[in-house]
Amino acid sequence: MSQTTNRLITSQSPYLLQHAHNPVDWYPWGPEALKRAEIENKPILVSIGYSACHWCHVMERESFEDQITADLMNDNFICIKIDREERPDIDNIYMDAVQAMGLQGGWPLNVFLMPNQKPFYGGTYFPNSQWKNLLANIADAFAKHEDQLAESAASFGISISKKETEKYGIRSGESELDPDDLAEAIAKLSSQFDPEWGGMNRIPKFPMPAIWGFVLDYAVLSKSQSLIDKVLFTLRKIGMGGIYDQIRGGFARYSVDGEWFAPHFEKMLYDNGQLLELYSKAYQISKDDFFLEKVTETIGWLQDEMLQEEGGFHSAQDADSEGVEGKFYTWAYAELEKIIPNDISWITELYNLKSNGNWEEGVNILFQTNSYKEVAESHGMTEKELNLKLIEIKRKLLEVRNQRIFPGNDDKILSGWNGLMASGLIQAYFATGNKSALDLAISNRKFIQEKMTVSGKLFRSYKNGKAYTPAFLEDYASIIKTDLLLFQASANSDYLNAAEKLTEICIKEFFDESDGFFFFNNPNAEKLIADKKELFDNVIPASNSIMARNLHQLSIFTYNEKYDSIAKKMLGGMKDLILKDPGFLCNWANLYLENLVPTAEIAIVGKGAEALAEKFKATYLPNLLLAYSEEMTETAPILQGKTPDSEGNALIYVCFDHACQKPVSAYEEAISQLPYLG
Repeated sequence: MSQTTNRLITSQSPYLLQHAHNPVDWYPWGPEALKRAEIENKPILVSIGYSACHWCHVMERESFEDQITADLMNDNFICIKIDREERPDIDNIYMDAVQAMGLQGGWPLNVFLMPNQKPFYGGTYFPNSQWKNLLANIADAFAKHEDQLAESAASFGISISKKETEKYGIRSGESELDPDDLAEAIAKLSSQFDPEWGGMNRIPKFPMPAIWGFVLDYAVLSKSQSLIDKVLFTLRKIGMGGIYDQIRGGFARYSVDGEWFAPHFEKMLYDNGQLLELYSKAYQISKDDFFLEKVTETIGWLQDEMLQEEGGFHSAQDADSEGVEGKFYTWAYAELEKIIPNDISWITELYNLKSNGNWEEGVNILFQTNSYKEVAESHGMTEKELNLKLIEIKRKLLEVRNQRIFPGNDDKILSGWNGLMASGLIQAYFATGNKSALDLAISNRKFIQEKMTVSGKLFRSYKNGKAYTPAFLEDYASIIKTDLLLFQASANSDYLNAAEKLTEICIKEFFDESDGFFFFNNPNAEKLIADKKELFDNVIPASNSIMARNLHQLSIFTYNEKYDSIAKKMLGGMKDLILKDPGFLCNWANLYLENLVPTAEIAIVGKGAEALAEKFKATYLPNLLLAYSEEMTETAPILQGKTPDSEGNALIYVCFDHACQKPVSAYEEAISQLPYLG
């Protein structure tokens, strides 16, 4: 490989740095490249990927490290490389464009633009010979038919700048809510569940935390044990699968089959934050140690492999090491026999091992299909004995695995993804009472405040002591959610004030008065060819749905009706879509649920408030917001005017829409006042 360097060498992004020695004359996205395209009247090639993307690495090896291909690219195009995790706004625009062209989206995403940034053609991964042909054909077309390409780019430009609300016929405004609507959404979702392996009935299989989070909340609020069991069944299957790192903890991005067996091995912070939150709730509801194990191990993985010295969390770990996907995580049978000779027979049964490998290239993925109890019984052990032995075996295997060459680590820090992880840690604290999980979240929030917030404004990315790229709605929304959870976890009103300040920035900078929704990018930060709105919940919930739920909750804590009014109108706009296709609108469906069953406002004031609050935290009670203080206080509107009993002991106020029931002193009395979905 040539040791030339290009302009990416000064980037922070590990993904861009991976391409810094390509013979391609790459630019990062910015005025220098865009200006040059205009001056030289050259088409632009935008190539978008991320560091844990397998096919991005393949295309780099085959094409971007190849001198002949690089010459074709350099002679005919201004070439721009983008890390989609740093610039999801640009990724959104050009992914939309490729789909508008009727092409399949994905990464690497390669899009050809006119010098004015408007796209005319694109695609994903191309094998080298196809890629060279495409480059030659496009260069030829631009030389001979620039006007025709400009025409088609103009029409795609119109299509991608069309508002999402127009495209989907969304009109914001308050609307009537009906319990039958959500029952119908649940019926639609349930018809797509996989009864054999859990998850949704499709391949490849993504965990999709937003779906199971909504179904779980609906199940608890409608007292449906059978629905609770379906969620727990899915979470057990995922936790037993090869998608879960059985030795270390942490979840891979998805499974290529329908059984959660063979994952795409990259681990993303955003998946793990949301799954940590979900498994914590599963433990609160079931008290099943299986879920506790996943929570504990995943936090262990986070602390040992993803925590940066200042308190931030890294973004991702690669699927590949030494150029081979999954090499770090898989085992030859002979290797296991050598390390754990005395336990190989029951470990073989526990993880479905085969002497010639249960996966490709003669290696094994650790994949559990029988419960610990079943395996223990068939080998004459108690479940407790098996668990104690398993802890020791995992320790031994981890010691051996840690001698291997590690997969690449994407060590940039993204504020939104850190928020998702911090929320997971707070839920883990609620579930386990483990203060160290809360401390990790608090120190992470402090890091975001001190290193990624400049003059009150949040930044998206941080690396090597530098915050860069103004934050997107996803970042603000995730951090506001964290702040609202931290206020409930710690009773420190600084977090509530921070949530309100960040919300005011979102309303001022991102809110589109004309349709009642928020832009993903701040239109004042940089002029792009389109300002997009993210409306559909996917592997990460839509930034608009996270924001709408934040606004609903913030209005309850602060008594500021403006916030609730915006949230209710957003929900009204999305209502018909939720019913039509709930699978990609589950976080919105959760907001529907929070509006349908009145959100319980719990305020506890007086001596012993903290001890009572602990009981509320430990039980999973969806659609309940908690504030507490050991003495009378004016710090948060939800606590103002609430008094202890005549001896100064704590009273619990259960309120709905700011109207309170008669205060009580016992947790059980308060719980009996909570509403359910009839």
